[in-house]
Amino acid sequence: MNLEEYFARTGYKGSTEKQDLETLTDIFQHHIRAVPFENLSIHCGEKITLELEHVYNKIVRRKRGGWCMENNQLLGWVLKGLGYDTSFLGAYVFNPHQNAYATLMTHLVVKVVIDGKAYVVDGGFGVSYQMWQPMELVSGKDQPQAPGVFRFTEKNGVWYLEKMRRKQYIPNQSFSNSDLLEKKECRKVYMFSLEPRTVEDFRFQCTYLQTSPDSLFTKKSICTLQTTDGFRALIGWTLTETTYNYKENMDLVEFVTLEDEEVEKILKEKFNITLERKLIPINVKGSYTI
Repeated sequence: MNLEEYFARTGYKGSTEKQDLETLTDIFQHHIRAVPFENLSIHCGEKITLELEHVYNKIVRRKRGGWCMENNQLLGWVLKGLGYDTSFLGAYVFNPHQNAYATLMTHLVVKVVIDGKAYVVDGGFGVSYQMWQPMELVSGKDQPQAPGVFRFTEKNGVWYLEKMRRKQYIPNQSFSNSDLLEKKECRKVYMFSLEPRTVEDFRFQCTYLQTSPDSLFTKKSICTLQTTDGFRALIGWTLTETTYNYKENMDLVEFVTLEDEEVEKILKEKFNITLERKLIPINVKGSYTI
């Protein structure tokens, strides 16, 4: 495992000497535009493990993506190797269909401290809730980014992340009521505390999420990647391409339904992913919005 090989994977060619916010942002943006958020291993008969060397080989050498426990663990290793002050936090993801936060801590994020200021760096959420810049850990402050306006709110030691989105234009009106579309303009994303976590704290969740019939990740095959002006997502057989702010305060959301034989071709062309095993797409309705 080495940083040069990781940077070749993400295409980052900037400074590795400075531990400042600008460099952190640049490294982070290269990661989210090169490494998909995806759970395809579950639907290819592969096991997802949390050993760092396995994660590194999967993402860097096999040019795959991963979910938060993989993406953010790798990011944390990279940033620590560059000299950043980093630690892991654990979050509880909001389920819009149940209108409640999960009772299981399933989301791993990275906290980075620069010049006494704390930031959350999360390269493992995907779709429109993927932040594009490290977020300063302050309560009640709007933090506008290309995907929309993010905000942290702290109450009694618990931190909440929410996001306000723009209006959406959907040319293919047959998808205008898709359960994949988030209907609310302000959406809760997750909650967390500042208690430091380790990868060990996520072992049970890693197994549960890829085996339980109640898990979102066994119900949907997901691959999403950020682009320079939005994101693309393949959920089951539905390909979505979103362009942020294509008109004033309006995002363009384009949907296409793929045939079985088109799925692997689209994964290669749109996400730069070549799978070693046969993917069985799945998209059980509910519990996931873009």
